[in-house]
Amino acid sequence: MAGKGKARKGGDRPGQNLRELLRIPEGERVDLASHATDATPGGPKDKAAGLAAIARMGERLADLQERLYAASTAGDRRRILLVLQGMDTSGKGGTVKHVIGLFNPSGCRIKAFKAPTREELAHPFLWRVSKALPQSGEIGIFDRSHYEDVLIARVRELVPRPQVTLRYGHINRFEQSLVDDGVTVVKVFLHIGHKEQRRRLLARLDNPDKHWKFNAGDIDERALWPAYQEAYELALERCSTAAAPWHLVPADRKWYRNWAVSTLLLEHLEALDPQYPPGDFDVEECRRRLLKGS
Repeated sequence: MAGKGKARKGGDRPGQNLRELLRIPEGERVDLASHATDATPGGPKDKAAGLAAIARMGERLADLQERLYAASTAGDRRRILLVLQGMDTSGKGGTVKHVIGLFNPSGCRIKAFKAPTREELAHPFLWRVSKALPQSGEIGIFDRSHYEDVLIARVRELVPRPQVTLRYGHINRFEQSLVDDGVTVVKVFLHIGHKEQRRRLLARLDNPDKHWKFNAGDIDERALWPAYQEAYELALERCSTAAAPWHLVPADRKWYRNWAVSTLLLEHLEALDPQYPPGDFDVEECRRRLLKGS
């Protein structure tokens, strides 16, 4: 997979789409330490070019989103679910702001998963996720997701380890059922470096306007970095399937992160190729009536 060992230069594999370049192959062992967090695989040459490319994508993304939504009015059940996972400060919220902002918000369904409530804990772990899925024609975005139940649940030992192990299979079957029902599942792991995370946390402390985004508990979680890296490696290894593969996006460079996620969504929407449904009325007759009434 691209990004191993050292940062790859942008555009180094012409002709290959980003879905292929960033995808974690099914059954492949994952070693996060071998993936450079400041790499820009397949990306523009620099930040300026990246921002320009994102701007150019906006109109195309908006057009495809409108087509997807319009097709649902004629019974097309297809929709997209973008799953964002990553360590604290990896940019899940920033991705939602900068990438999803290119879409019409009325066609998006965004859910940020927090610690489960008492009611949610009374149900199987996938229950709350099932209630937040996008409807036909929508683009759903999960800021964190059901993967928390094999990440923090594993690291913090919130449930017995054998139960965590069983959850990988539950997740794979759940995601396969979504795909079978017309959901395109786009899973993105935002891969941030240990030093970059510290820099971003310090930046929040240094700016009073960002204190609302700082959580002292992030320092405690940071202390468990090796355990989280291992938990992510296992999740990526065991839950990157042909139906719902994981994509590893280096996240140290925010412009590249936003460009990559935008491009992944664009490629998936173009693969769906939604079409406007034909009208179920006589166009010429309606035009005649309007002109007659004028």
